[in-house]
Amino acid sequence: MLELKNVSFSAEAEGKTVEIIRDLDLSIADNRFVVITGPNGGGKSTLAKVIAGIEKNTAGQILFDGEDISEKSITDRARMGIGFAFQQPVRFKGITVHDLLRIASGKSLSVSEACEYLSEVGLCAKDYINREVNASLSGGELKRIEIATVLARDVKLALFDEPEAGIDLWSFNNLIRIFEQMRKSEKQRTIIVISHQERILNIADEIIVLADGRVTKHGTKDEILPEITGKDYAINPCIKIQ
Repeated sequence: MLELKNVSFSAEAEGKTVEIIRDLDLSIADNRFVVITGPNGGGKSTLAKVIAGIEKNTAGQILFDGEDISEKSITDRARMGIGFAFQQPVRFKGITVHDLLRIASGKSLSVSEACEYLSEVGLCAKDYINREVNASLSGGELKRIEIATVLARDVKLALFDEPEAGIDLWSFNNLIRIFEQMRKSEKQRTIIVISHQERILNIADEIIVLADGRVTKHGTKDEILPEITGKDYAINPCIKIQ
């Protein structure tokens, strides 16, 4: 289980202290597919980075499987099974896809094992296993390779920050299929996705709405989705209908 107790995060901007996450309480049970949505600037990406340890919360506690991880580094959290996928995946000149998957898994990964992870994200393994993770790959290809690294790490908690950003419709359709497969997988894994896309919201177990650094709504998809896609949902004009 992931628990946030009175978590806040502040940053300096133009000589002033800006509170981005405000005294936030949140509980997410194991093996749930959760989508965090809300208006731009509401603190969604920051919250994901605070959970992953990329940013350090300035107040409160973060508990993972009952252990306080508030002071743990991103490396320590990764070792505990927390994975983070960036909005814009990093390119690594000189590193092949096979190398990247082997590093992610933390073990000597055979070509056949690496190919299984690529197949799970809809990539033809023989076409990608020896490719460099560089500018020759499209945004959609990079996203799927990054998801393959998350699968290779066998994480307990996977965080995805706006995975739909910068990819075409065909790649987006594949992304939805991959998330649906991850959600139905027998692997014991909690997935948290930061997204505005209704098609991603529609496959969630739970939806959390974050605005002005606070949770304004949290419930099942059936409870929350009709509210935030209705005509009266004025605080979040960012919901995109696919």
